Amino acid sequence: MTSPFDLSGKTAIVTGSTRGIGRAIAEALIAQDARVVISSESADDTARAAGELGMPGLACDVSDDSAQAALVGFAVKELGGLDILVCNAGITGKAGPFAEIDMDDYARVMAINLRSQVVLCNLALPRIAERGGGAAVLVASLSGLRGNGRINAYALAKAGVAQLARNLAVEWGPQGVRVNAISPGFIATELSQPLLDDAAFMARRMAMTPLRRPGTPAEVAGVAAFLASPAGAFVTGHNLVVDGGTLITDGS
Repeated sequence: MTSPFDLSGKTAIVTGSTRGIGRAIAEALIAQDARVVISSESADDTARAAGELGMPGLACDVSDDSAQAALVGFAVKELGGLDILVCNAGITGKAGPFAEIDMDDYARVMAINLRSQVVLCNLALPRIAERGGGAAVLVASLSGLRGNGRINAYALAKAGVAQLARNLAVEWGPQGVRVNAISPGFIATELSQPLLDDAAFMARRMAMTPLRRPGTPAEVAGVAAFLASPAGAFVTGHNLVVDGGTLITDGS
């Protein structure tokens, strides 16, 4: 009996897939026998990760529309088509209240975290539809679901990503393309290491998390694999929160 998570014969693009959550998602898809194009802004990082994973890779600055078009074209040429898109690439930007926001930083955060996903989906979803349908997974964030005094443009962009998934699910569902978002909470990655090392922050944050621990990239990746696989075949337009319960807790 074939596993409902089996991705044999399926092809994918995962942006920002040389480290952290994106790398874990690529590994999870590969573990289910998908072929995956590895990509990040850095050509060196992309070549290294692609070599380690035994997959094709292409560097792509997601703020560059032509580079994203080249990425989709590369995937179709190298893999013979496209079934799965994971939009993971993103940046955090400068922390602080909106009253003190740097609008140049705001523009860059919105361009990379939200606009790039609109552009890449517009390029990739028609290719997925051509193959008879498939799935897109857009990486949003818990910060897009809660108020925060210091996470400004990032949270706003990630809230937009969740809405983008809903809109695209409506638009592309009739062609067999499912679109969902994932909203990770606090995940232990290289980028979050300064917070992991901050004892006061960790005590406060873990008290607000029922599971009392950070998540791991692999735990987010498992959700992405589910949403991309036949196991998630009747799930679309959903924003799946992966946060150890932080969103729902009263702090008890």
